[in-house]
This record gives sequence, C-alpha cells and structure tokens, in this order.
Amino acid sequence: MNCLIVEDEPLAAEVLQDYIEQLPQLRLVGVCTDALYALGVLQKEVVDVIFLDIHLPKLKGLDFLKSLTNPPQVIITTAYHQYAVQGYEFNVVDFLLKPIEFSRFLQAVNKLYANEKNTIAPKETMNSTYERPYHFFTVNKHKVKIYLDDILYIESLKEYVRIITPQQKILTKFQIGEIASLLPDEQFIRVHRSYIIAISKISAFSNTEVVIGEAIIPIGRSYKKMVVQCLNSL
Repeated sequence: MNCLIVEDEPLAAEVLQDYIEQLPQLRLVGVCTDALYALGVLQKEVVDVIFLDIHLPKLKGLDFLKSLTNPPQVIITTAYHQYAVQGYEFNVVDFLLKPIEFSRFLQAVNKLYANEKNTIAPKETMNSTYERPYHFFTVNKHKVKIYLDDILYIESLKEYVRIITPQQKILTKFQIGEIASLLPDEQFIRVHRSYIIAISKISAFSNTEVVIGEAIIPIGRSYKKMVVQCLNSL
C-alpha cells in the first residue's frame, strides 16, 4: 500500500515514517507538513492510505478530508481524543491517539487490509488464481517471505520471536503481541505468553499442552480456559 503522511509535527511524522518502513507491505510516497501540499501529492501519486493529523496549518485535517471527492483510506492521528467521533463520521479506518505505540499502529494497518479485502472480494471470486496470504519478516537485513499456512508455531524470545515452519526456523525482531496482531484469529491462537500456535497444525492436546509435530507446547495458566474451550470445539 502506498502511504502518505500529513503531519506538521516533525517528531510525530518521524515516528510514523519509522513504523511504515518496518512493514514491507507499506510504501511511503511522501510526508506533507500541511494539507495543501498533500493535495498536490495526491494529484501526482497513487495513494492508498493517508495518515492524517487533524490540527494542521492553513487547512485543518477534517476540512481537507471533506474536500476530497474520492479519498483513499484514512487513518486519523491526533493528540485530541475528542475528535474521534467527528473523524468516524468521515468513514475513517481508525483513530490513533498520540503518542502512537507500534502495536496500536499494527492494528490500524490490519484494518486497512480488512477493508481492502472486502472491497476486492467480488473481483477475486472471478479470478481463478489464488494468492496464499503471507508476510515478509526481516532476518539479518533481508526480507524473508513466510506463508501463513506454513507456520507451525511462534515462540517468544524477549525482543525477538522464532517462527517455525516445516522448512525453516527464522528469528526476527518482533514482540509476540505485535506479531499476534498480524495473524488471523481464526487460524492462530495464543496458548502461552511465549507461544502462538497454528490451530490446523495441532496433532494432539490435553488441558496442559498441545502437540505440533515433535514439539510439545505448554498451555499457560491464564490462557487455559480460553484455549481448552477453543480446542474442544474443533
């Protein structure tokens, strides 16, 4: 997705730019300090999503949004929570309150893709090809493509996670809560503070552990009720 940041606070713009650069599925096409500058960029570039501040010089963010006849998806970024209701009246995707945490940013990005999926679903049903869902993860300065249906389980190692597939094990800098927000809930479940598992890859389970291949993964005490209920419904 092509992203445009419209933000007059340098620090806030820098944070958003850093977050966007960490996600290979996002591409930054510009950073604008005011809405009039952003109008010019929209005329020259294909923009899929705008990260839009409300308090901007010359033209306020919501007035700018109101002026667009066919706006891209919009995520509002502001320090003022009282504008949330007004922002949603413009059908924005999400409302991020500053200072923005990376995990919250990921949730907003996931909503973008959910909206896009709903938009293109009729076209996909007409297309005989199927693209398996995947994510790119940074491993030793390389972007490694991992298909979600290949993942067996994910193990937390403090600031890193280890992703286990039948073909490989990769180590990437993510906290487990952050990577959980990238995974579809119907396919993955967190069973322990240190483990996320692929539900379809379970070969056996009890009230205290699940078995995936040769790995025996514990079920955390605080996750036990939810996990056992989910597994018993399979």
